[in-house]
Amino acid sequence: MKILQVLTYYRPHISGLTIYVERLSKALAQKGHHVNVMTSQYSKELALFEKVHGVTITRVPVAFRISKGVIMPGFGPLAWKMVRDADIVHLHLPQFDAPGVALRGRLYKKPVILTYHSDLHLPDGSFNRIVNNVVHVMNRLAGNMADAVVTYTYDFGSHSPYLSKYLGKKLHVIPPPVELTPVSEEQVAIFRQKYNLDGKRVIGISARIAAEKGIEVLLEALPAIIDNYPESCVLHANPDAIGESSYGAKIVPLINKQGRHYVLLGALGGSELSAFYRNLDCLVMCSLNNTETFGLVQIEAMINGVPTIASDLPGVRQPVRMTGMGEITPIGDPKALATAIIKVLENRERYIRSPEVISATFNPEETANEYISLYENLLQGKKEIGTKEPPAYSLLRKMRDGASTKA
Repeated sequence: MKILQVLTYYRPHISGLTIYVERLSKALAQKGHHVNVMTSQYSKELALFEKVHGVTITRVPVAFRISKGVIMPGFGPLAWKMVRDADIVHLHLPQFDAPGVALRGRLYKKPVILTYHSDLHLPDGSFNRIVNNVVHVMNRLAGNMADAVVTYTYDFGSHSPYLSKYLGKKLHVIPPPVELTPVSEEQVAIFRQKYNLDGKRVIGISARIAAEKGIEVLLEALPAIIDNYPESCVLHANPDAIGESSYGAKIVPLINKQGRHYVLLGALGGSELSAFYRNLDCLVMCSLNNTETFGLVQIEAMINGVPTIASDLPGVRQPVRMTGMGEITPIGDPKALATAIIKVLENRERYIRSPEVISATFNPEETANEYISLYENLLQGKKEIGTKEPPAYSLLRKMRDGASTKA
């Protein structure tokens, strides 16, 4: 099949969405499909055309940026050609340009699939509110024209004002793809020595410095954690955040005041990211709103034997709910977050589950297989009603319940 993936930002930009599409596209290409990613040239240093991991990447020049969005005059003309040449059109939202691509898919009679990764919540401001509303309208138009809509969990789908309209109709739940670069014990030890972690309780966070990530909640929780564990520290893997300069200017000085108890690592990748996880006692995901729908970093941590503490947000709470490997806390509550972190640190072994079962559930090959089945059904004219939960999630719950019984 010739599969066209369309999204605003792609790699090397780091976000859950870009990593998801990269892993999926790579897995599809490895299965012999022709995958073309159409995206923005958000940085002039990026090539307009290249092939990586068997995936063809076509980037459209950006004329200017509006908040986190990009304006690309050449996008429309190129979309006509790329949709025409594809067998499947797969959109990844939120995306301003999505309805135009979906319409082209309809006109060319090509199946259109839409994966909805998150709601859009731009920083406060009257202009950003206008942008939010415009993108919401564009997302809705794209969803109405799509043949199938995909989400990570039924939990998020049933609570999302956007996705809930497609429940029992064309909403499908497909596990997201998760994989990590192998790491040696020597590399783990080198990372530990580099950041002087011996004898410390290490709390991890892997997130852009962005308003929706709730970093201030962790900062407010930190004193109580330090009271219990004076040698504890936070390691924060923080890739670049586009359109978050004002939040960064506010939060980074507060981080710096924590001294040795809070370390910003910058963007991590490859074996260094794996070594980061292997050195953690727990991972925190203290997000504040539905721009987070799952948190791939939670699964990455769990595969490395690391429990997580997650906000009680639809979708975000599901990795802990499905595996039993962590705690869920009220949104934006630093006291509850501190209590949960301390509880996990004190009883860490009780939260450990089989990394093999978790890894198998979110293997990119399995995610690709689910999408291929959906693609083929649509190409054959079958428009199946989506299911509440894939079988793999039931296996996770059986593992959780079995571990709870033993405990």
